[in-house]
Amino acid sequence: MTGTSTREATLAKLRGDKQTFDLVVIGGGITGAGVAREAAGSGLRTLLVEQKDFSWGTSSRSSKMVHGGLRYLGSGHLGLTRDAVRERERLMAEAPGLIEPLRFIMPHFRGQFPGPRLFQGLLRVYDAIARNRSRHLLKPAETLFWVPGLTDHQLAGASGFTDAVTDDSRLVLRLIGEARRDGALCLNYTRALSITRDQGQVTGVTLLPAGTDEPIDVSAPLVINATGAWADQLQSKDPAEKAMTIRPLRGSHLVLPWRCLPVSCSVSLFHPRDKRPVFAFPWQGTTVLGTTDLDHEGDLNQEPVISPDEVRYLLEIAGRLFPGSAVNEADILSTWAGVRPVVTDGTGKDPSKENREHAIQSDRGLVSIAGGKLTTFRIIAREALKLGLGDDTGERIRPDAEPVFHVPPALARPEGLGHQTWQRLQGVYGQDLASVLEAGPLAPVTPSGPSDLLWAELCWACQAEDIQHLDDLMLRRTRLGLILPDGGTALLPAIRQHCQSLLGWTDETWQQEQARYLAIYRSAYSLPGREAPRGD
Repeated sequence: MTGTSTREATLAKLRGDKQTFDLVVIGGGITGAGVAREAAGSGLRTLLVEQKDFSWGTSSRSSKMVHGGLRYLGSGHLGLTRDAVRERERLMAEAPGLIEPLRFIMPHFRGQFPGPRLFQGLLRVYDAIARNRSRHLLKPAETLFWVPGLTDHQLAGASGFTDAVTDDSRLVLRLIGEARRDGALCLNYTRALSITRDQGQVTGVTLLPAGTDEPIDVSAPLVINATGAWADQLQSKDPAEKAMTIRPLRGSHLVLPWRCLPVSCSVSLFHPRDKRPVFAFPWQGTTVLGTTDLDHEGDLNQEPVISPDEVRYLLEIAGRLFPGSAVNEADILSTWAGVRPVVTDGTGKDPSKENREHAIQSDRGLVSIAGGKLTTFRIIAREALKLGLGDDTGERIRPDAEPVFHVPPALARPEGLGHQTWQRLQGVYGQDLASVLEAGPLAPVTPSGPSDLLWAELCWACQAEDIQHLDDLMLRRTRLGLILPDGGTALLPAIRQHCQSLLGWTDETWQQEQARYLAIYRSAYSLPGREAPRGD
């Protein structure tokens, strides 16, 4: 059964006898997926809907870091750091291959903040929270061994420590798969038109799937609003009800070929313009530079786009860190920009000074979530469920110690697959791994390229991962559109050969989808003003 037919089967079920759920989750990013995972794992009848694709928003455009937020510790947010560090440790233990440790190096330069003594003090607290020492003070020569090409001008040494990195979109999809395994229904490209109420109390949601003009009504006494930057749009318009105020902040990134900036760890430096930490880190065979932090003024329903000034800002720090690399705009493979849903008190703070803690608000059966970090999705989900379910929560939510992820099957590693690829496959697909291996060829999609992605993974995505558009496949199920030149245009004929029939698309549909994808890539993931790639 293809992803399209799976989705149609779910819609047919909803259009049959009126469906009643214990809760409806609106929003298919990391927070919504986390809520659905915890709810379904607790035996609650759960429906999740997402107006675009799963992880379309912030959760496919983050900085990919599963970390405790060392800088938040420095600004006094001890609780946020404590929760995040402990969740990081848990996630790395439960899903190796999906959440992987990454070494971080913070160079120290004479006369610049922060000095090694202060930073080592912060790391001492950081390690104590994690109950795992990873800090290390490096001499200048040791620093250059870890980070070849780093500027040695006024270099006093560096601090090393360990955090973690992930593919955020694949993390969302893994959580949705776990929720489905426990009985949840999850639909992408399905908009929540309105929340229905009876005397002010939530009674359900009216939905509109894409491609139809027939709304679907479902009943539920609890709705979890996990729409991120859109959270305030579903909140009560009653002036007596004080709604959360969301400040959309954009963070943008550059993707470079690894050969242009060959780093094996994450290297950080405070930017001379605004003293914000900016990172260069290895990801999927490339090097990523990020992130910025500024107010996003655009339409939230449109793809956010990096600005020319953000490009200059990120290239400037690359030039400072690695003066011999001479990285310039011509080297850039792709860009991405994500919008963070930060809860603000409206006092006009600098974007980087806004609190990153999450906020949860309840309004007679509507629980709205905003803010928070990728790392703490499970804590946020459980808090929202407890608030929404009320007094009997203790008997309805599964124990905190229950694992987030089902354990992958004990399979023998296929001949020809390396250990790292095998661990990645286990982490990304979990209990679906056997089906993935049977879905198509176990040959690499880019034998001489940056990725170890297999054709079987693309075939599986087309059959079972709710792909409605080519950009779903190229930008979220895989990251080929980000890590290959021109959005992977040269690879599209081969992808067509493997995937078109699995998707059930006609030649005309393929051409339309290819044009749509290349237009999205050009406008939102390429360098501003760069000439558009041409398809076949």
